[in-house]
Amino acid sequence: MSTTRLPGSTVATLTVTTPSDREVRITRVFDAPRPMVFDCWTVPELLKGWLHGPDGWRLETCEIDLRVGGTARYVWRHRDGQAMGMTATYREIDRPSLIAASELFDEDWTGGETLATVVFTEAKGKTLLTQTILYASQAARDGALGTGMTSGMADSYGQLDAYLASLQDSAKGAA
Repeated sequence: MSTTRLPGSTVATLTVTTPSDREVRITRVFDAPRPMVFDCWTVPELLKGWLHGPDGWRLETCEIDLRVGGTARYVWRHRDGQAMGMTATYREIDRPSLIAASELFDEDWTGGETLATVVFTEAKGKTLLTQTILYASQAARDGALGTGMTSGMADSYGQLDAYLASLQDSAKGAA
């Protein structure tokens, strides 16, 4: 298990575990209601507001057909012109508590298709996000962990945290 505490926050701890030889589990608490966090994972305009990836990368293409059997297409572009794409097929959706999808990157650096399950649990206005990624093999999982994936996720989740705060501030200002 590894834990990353992000600066300036008491709730922003990313916890990474390996519950089986093929899985990675990431948990993180967000100071926002569950439906808002769920929407930030499923509405293209909202995803483009936070899912940037490492420094220099921006989510350029985000297309989502949010239904079982529907697909999502993500393409990130680096400021130097490189692109990284991924396609997902939704297997299970239970708004606002669960999304499960098979995922495959265009350049298959994860050793085949992965199954990503995201569970959103709300308690006292905060949302616990639990993301479990099942890889094709232990070697694929270990290879993904070796890429710095979890520090990138910590950065992205930090961006989501800030984005959620800005959405809540906007909602308060409109009230």
